[in-house]
Amino acid sequence: MEYLVYTLKIIEIILFIWLGFCVTYISILAVAGCLYKEKSLKHALTDYPKILVLIPAYKEDEVIIHTAKQAIQQDYPAYDVVVIADSLKSKTLKKLKDLPLKTVEVNFKESTKTKAINTTLKKLENAYDLVLTLDADNVMDQGVLIKFAKKFRQGNLAIQGHRTAKNTDSSFAVLDAISEEMNNHLYCKGAQTIGLTSRVIGSGMAIEYHLFKKIMSEIQAVGGFDKVLQLKLIESRNYIKYLDSALIFDEKVGSTKVFANQRKRWTSSQYVYLKKYFTNAFKNLFKGNYNYFMILLIHVFPPRVLLPVFVTILMLLSYLMDTGVEQFWAVLLIMNVLAYSIAVPKTILTSKHFLNALRTLPGVIITMLLTLFKLKGADRTFIHTPHGGKTNVKSNS
Repeated sequence: MEYLVYTLKIIEIILFIWLGFCVTYISILAVAGCLYKEKSLKHALTDYPKILVLIPAYKEDEVIIHTAKQAIQQDYPAYDVVVIADSLKSKTLKKLKDLPLKTVEVNFKESTKTKAINTTLKKLENAYDLVLTLDADNVMDQGVLIKFAKKFRQGNLAIQGHRTAKNTDSSFAVLDAISEEMNNHLYCKGAQTIGLTSRVIGSGMAIEYHLFKKIMSEIQAVGGFDKVLQLKLIESRNYIKYLDSALIFDEKVGSTKVFANQRKRWTSSQYVYLKKYFTNAFKNLFKGNYNYFMILLIHVFPPRVLLPVFVTILMLLSYLMDTGVEQFWAVLLIMNVLAYSIAVPKTILTSKHFLNALRTLPGVIITMLLTLFKLKGADRTFIHTPHGGKTNVKSNS
């Protein structure tokens, strides 16, 4: 019995160190995000970089025409829009070919975004300075390209724009929007403020063309290609800058099934790449590349919605078992809640949909817990997130 008690205490200490680090780091980023200031972009451009706007579209017939029409309306003198048509219907292809853009048709036995992008880049001329990737449902705010161009001319080779919700018309969409803005606040604004690289998201990111083409040619990822892209950028000391004013509107999920599949894909790739690049993280740390180490270290975090759940459960177990450290778990829980509160935009907290979203939170937590038991093989399967064609975008320009 004494041995069992001793073992449980050791386990509790290990869990406290792990979750304590997660909560503390998130709390630091939450506070730092409030201090973020974007470098001025007021100077005029005299040399416009040629920009390639690349839009992979896998079975996205519902949204791609609207996205393409919006993409060609940017007030910028030197850019091309290329839609990667993967398994689109013939009538969709006809509509795309009637627009002043380039359509590249691809067809694979097993489609992935990595294959689609690499195949397309091989077919294009190397006549670009910068490539901006969008998802098939993404809509750029007016003036986004000029902002990316100015940031690029300041010497930044990798830039992440501010992806934000296109729609908040369901409880799941609101929760997805909250998650997106928390990511922006913590891992973009907060990270930049304390001198770390921003993350990349997979869309709304602009990278120097030849650098992007080179790194993408080295990637064969099925899911989570953006995580590999991010690590390869940082390993070569090409740190990512965040551009908060460059708004990219993104359609948010509207159902339990889509939400679960999306999180399954993200969580699986997170732990797969943690295992794959764990040793390399320490090698980079010893070389002085602490950005690489810190980016990978985030992969040890549990899914964000489950972090306070785990802390609460362990606090209650500590109280029931009378381990004497339940007050420390309580402090962690308070820190966690405060950090999340800081990171969520007040416009969402005061929206009419927020309370309805909170009512669905228990179901989301259960969904996420069940998802943890279904991760095996998810990184080797292309899990497509379907979009419904939401177009209610309000520009913040």
